[in-house]
Amino acid sequence: MQHHLKLLTDEQIIQFITQGYLVLNNELPDELHQKVMRQIHEVLHEEGNPGNNILPRVPDIQKFFDTPVVKGALTGILGPDYYLHPHRHCHYNQPSNQNPGGGEWHKDGYWSALRSHRPWWAMIFYYTQDVTEELGPTAIMPGSQYNESYTGDEHPYLLPTGPAGTMVLVHFDLWHKASLNTSNRDRYMLKFQFARLKAPTAPSWNNQMECFQIPEGEAESRLPLWQSIWDWMRGEPGISDANISMDIEQLASLAQSQTENIAIDSAYTLATAGDAGIQKLHDVISTGTYEAAKRAAYAIVAAGENAISGLIDLLEHADGERRTLACFALGMNGAPKNEILLGLIQSLTDKNESVRRHAAEALGMIAEPPKHVVAALAQMLEEAVAKEREVRDEQLSQGYGQSYIKNKLGYAAALSLLRIGKYGDADEVISALSKALDSTDRYVRAYAFEALTHLRTNEAVDVLLRYYRSARWCPDTNKASAF
Repeated sequence: MQHHLKLLTDEQIIQFITQGYLVLNNELPDELHQKVMRQIHEVLHEEGNPGNNILPRVPDIQKFFDTPVVKGALTGILGPDYYLHPHRHCHYNQPSNQNPGGGEWHKDGYWSALRSHRPWWAMIFYYTQDVTEELGPTAIMPGSQYNESYTGDEHPYLLPTGPAGTMVLVHFDLWHKASLNTSNRDRYMLKFQFARLKAPTAPSWNNQMECFQIPEGEAESRLPLWQSIWDWMRGEPGISDANISMDIEQLASLAQSQTENIAIDSAYTLATAGDAGIQKLHDVISTGTYEAAKRAAYAIVAAGENAISGLIDLLEHADGERRTLACFALGMNGAPKNEILLGLIQSLTDKNESVRRHAAEALGMIAEPPKHVVAALAQMLEEAVAKEREVRDEQLSQGYGQSYIKNKLGYAAALSLLRIGKYGDADEVISALSKALDSTDRYVRAYAFEALTHLRTNEAVDVLLRYYRSARWCPDTNKASAF
């Protein structure tokens, strides 16, 4: 544990699990916030929104993420080796007389194969100036992170406010939107995304409680969901003591309810009901509607190793969507079982691209995978980049020019190699990652770059140095100062 960090408390972790957000206050000089805001204002108005380049364009922003408060919070939610994702954005909210209507409720597009109830991803909203409700902060919907459908009528919304430097750490799937700026001033908000690289093996916050405590006023029906996330974040295995005093048939029926919260809560409750409950979840994944099957896949993860054999059987399902959900759940299980590894490696060659992508990401979540797993991912990455190059060359040969090609298989494989780290044949992995640095997909390049940085071998450093020479960004170069 890093003692210089300001670690989160149990109460804060419980708030994040139940409400999906934490407000963080950095104690940094106002002069720094004002300097950053002036720089952002100048960049936006003179050069346009720099998008993913906002951090190298205004490098002082990094200071806000290096404080004990922010590093401690990210460590508590995502573990000590969390990753600053390459996607980030500057949100510019003008006064309502220039931008009437505000934003729409939404979840951000997901980088991983399937959304997760567990905190594998998180976002931070950073405000460069004192933010009041009139200034139009990003509205968040507490507790909505487990709902895929819009639930505005069920969840009240919140407008987080605070002094310059306020950061709002949110679950990646929390519903949010830009609120109406009724002031006469511009509002700036920087959005940064972060990813967990490893499943937890112990609490990464100041953990004093063993048992999850339901906050006052919250519904007990959510306890199985919240408890499963709490246990996982503490590095504890899935449920072992089955609650068998339940009406299994009724729960199985409710798990397929069209009311999302009822379905989710019932599915997680089934995961606590022993073999009979787990079998019902397998059945829902196999034969239920896709929405019901997805909720059952989220919930069955809470049952731990007891659910493995049925999930492996589902890898042979005739429907690609069901095979996809089985890959997801097996990856979230994270156990280095031979039968899991064999099934997922076979799924890397599935005829369905979604299955292949989920299998690739699932293998990156396996604890200390053997060399042949790493080799399979390196091969998949290399083939995905080669295929992308073929498409690009074909476009050029037909006179279309080079367009941006999104390579989802490539960044699933590259992200998994980043998560795996130093296991496997380094030369084989470095070769694949080196070729991935030429990908036209910016996120394949970013994951490959970060994976090489984590490897830190002499060969990896040589590749990075060659890449640096051509990719180095100069934050001072702009249209007013070209050299």
